[in-house]
Amino acid sequence: PMQILTYLNGVEKVEETELKPRVGFLYPVLTHNISVFINATREGDSGQYMCTVNVVDDATTTGKNVGVINLTVLVPPAVPTCEVHGNPTVGANVTLSCSSKKGKPSPTYQWQRTNPTPQVFFPPAQDWARGTLKLTNLSLEMSGLYVCTAKNQAGFEKCDIVLEV
Repeated sequence: PMQILTYLNGVEKVEETELKPRVGFLYPVLTHNISVFINATREGDSGQYMCTVNVVDDATTTGKNVGVINLTVLVPPAVPTCEVHGNPTVGANVTLSCSSKKGKPSPTYQWQRTNPTPQVFFPPAQDWARGTLKLTNLSLEMSGLYVCTAKNQAGFEKCDIVLEV
């Protein structure tokens, strides 16, 4: 644990951490509560934060003066990469893959064909966790534009690929 912010004898002090330019008390300390803010949050700001209040001459028993909160900074998915694995010829099998290098929590992936005929895919052909879509026994009608959406609670991004059988 490291100290990031203190209020002692009427003086606020922001400790020398990487949070220094981005953290502070939300309100003047004696007017409201001692909520803090963190601006420009980053994934590395995730963790457990503890607030300790010590009042001079207070007979409070140990443990009642501590508050703990866990912070998880969500990260939207990065733009995914779409690829075709296999030889897209009539009667063959191919796998479309979609993967995003960033995202917290890990993104889920959804494939759909938009043109010429819209089509949505479901398991077992589509694996939402791995981002794969298995197309078997290819036909000319399976040609078209396939779009993958990577999404989590923080946002979404898309990539697409043209499959020519």
